[in-house]
Amino acid sequence: MLTTNNSHRPLEVVLTIPVRTYEIDFAGIVSNIVYIKWLEDLRLKFLEEHLPIHQQIEQGYVPVLSGTEIEYKRPIKLVDRVIGRLWASDLGRLKWTVQAEILANNQLAAVAIQKGAFINLENGRPISIPDELKNKYFTITNKTN
Repeated sequence: MLTTNNSHRPLEVVLTIPVRTYEIDFAGIVSNIVYIKWLEDLRLKFLEEHLPIHQQIEQGYVPVLSGTEIEYKRPIKLVDRVIGRLWASDLGRLKWTVQAEILANNQLAAVAIQKGAFINLENGRPISIPDELKNKYFTITNKTN
């Protein structure tokens, strides 16, 4: 069972998510694959705020996913008000982990964990977590510990 740490969410971003008619499946609810797209939208917002992707490309690296785990708590329908939240839950030397939750009408609809790394664009090999992100993360986590 996935859980989200409600008290400590370093570098959290929040995104209002519109539900589109084409995201609804035959049962009248948001298709499970749409949640993966929403997680991508949240990660892009995270990067936009904390480590812009164009800056990463200029410096010769990009983030890649190594895994996604999601647990659906309740269905989301077309008329629901959806908000996504994503934050960094762990930064290692080479790997990062983010956690997310998706709320519909202020009720928890899904929780997710994604893991990944940054890779060198020339050789495809993992690189250390960029200093800019590490510094932001550890500044925040050290203040709250």
